[in-house]
Amino acid sequence: MSMSSSSSSSVRRSMAALSNSLVLKHGLSLWCPQSSSLDRIHRHSSVPSRSFRRSYVVAASSFANENREFVIVGGGNAAGYAARTFVEHGMADGKLCIVSKEAYAPYERPALTKAYLFPPDKKPARLPGFHTCVGSGGERQTPEWYKEQGIEILYEDPVIGIDIDKQTLTTNSGKLLKYGSLIVATGSTASRFPEKIGGNLPGVHYIRDVADADSLISSLEKAQKVVVVGGGYIGMEVAAATAGWKLDTTVIFPEKHFMQRLFTPSLAQKYEELYQENGVKFVKGVSIKNLEAGPDGHIAAVKLENGSTVEADTVIIGIGAKPAVSLFEKVGLNTTVGGIQVDGQFRTSIPGIFAIGDVAAFPLKMYNRIARVEHVDHARRSAQHCVKALLSAQTHTYDYLPYFYSRVFEYEGSPRKIWWQFYGDNVGETVEIGNFDPKIATFWIDSGKVKGVLLESGSPEESQLLPKLARRQPCVDKTKLQTASSVEEALQIAQASLQD
Repeated sequence: MSMSSSSSSSVRRSMAALSNSLVLKHGLSLWCPQSSSLDRIHRHSSVPSRSFRRSYVVAASSFANENREFVIVGGGNAAGYAARTFVEHGMADGKLCIVSKEAYAPYERPALTKAYLFPPDKKPARLPGFHTCVGSGGERQTPEWYKEQGIEILYEDPVIGIDIDKQTLTTNSGKLLKYGSLIVATGSTASRFPEKIGGNLPGVHYIRDVADADSLISSLEKAQKVVVVGGGYIGMEVAAATAGWKLDTTVIFPEKHFMQRLFTPSLAQKYEELYQENGVKFVKGVSIKNLEAGPDGHIAAVKLENGSTVEADTVIIGIGAKPAVSLFEKVGLNTTVGGIQVDGQFRTSIPGIFAIGDVAAFPLKMYNRIARVEHVDHARRSAQHCVKALLSAQTHTYDYLPYFYSRVFEYEGSPRKIWWQFYGDNVGETVEIGNFDPKIATFWIDSGKVKGVLLESGSPEESQLLPKLARRQPCVDKTKLQTASSVEEALQIAQASLQD
């Protein structure tokens, strides 16, 4: 999935030469124009070991490295927000270590399938422009920031083993880390096509990190015919980006319509028509038999189960992700949702071990069920809640309101920018208001109550109403809602229901 260090470096160098231009599964859009070359990023900038020991652990001389009070495994978005929360509590300096498989400090991963993929002349996002925590309006946490805060980051050195009894971690380079408290924030890995059907052919891409995105960009620079496999978030966002490159783009998926897990058929049709206006083609309701290579061994075509073939010199696979939990199965997996089972404070079944972000199977309090959420909003909030619970007297249970959104076609010169957001639960009957020119709203109503609401192109004031509706679930007159003449009127009806 990731490239070697040498090839990754060459891609970074080639991208640096370009003109300065501008991610469930689910993700938050970022648009952070940045003129700096990637080569300016410090790839290995872990701080010197600090002289910190807990009184109850054995002497540091017994280990390859000194003891760490707090260790975060995983260097993604959740790790960055957790680090900020440690700093806010004055418990980072000399006490916190982040162990990452990546070469970079934590960044806002959703940018990779949005602004990072903009054409070179459209101000694509580049590091350090989207390091955490800029996605929520916070300070940009560059590698230098971690050094200044006394936070140690072990770059490109993933954990390969854990001894729960001894409270030790082993990294790929052979380091042995003793931890006091451990936070698992390993995120997800992209679901891949098997090698036997061409899943690893040159020109076939998956997106989870900067190296993946760099590799895709180098393909797009030479591409003519692009196939995007998957009709979910990755497919939606990548297809919008490749359309911006003016490339022949086809989206293939087995479902009946775009974004089937959330969109209604009528809502999906409106988005599909907009994509088609931007030159994107759809092949729906079909499965892929295999990916075929040309004489040079490079991807040349996508063969479908119905016998037809779609030519392609670049293929992007966006068929979901899997939580990266294999190392931590002994911590306690919830097999029904695939994540590490935690309570409302993100504590696992083993004292001193926590799990946050994509890998956490947590109690979704307002719906009384165990859930796993792959979304940047949850990554941020779970990190903050976990660290506050660990460091302070905070005892209240995590009470998350599901929230998903996407932004596409945001590059300069785009005839229309798209931004939708959804809060709540997509259960019950739906009421759709508006003509998508540009607004449209969909309400999910169950037993007379608003359970979820989606809004396209809403104003900031309208957007602030959505979580209130989804959280409070007011009773609403469905007939009155259905006869609303506009999105604005429908939202006013829904807002009035909050006062009833």
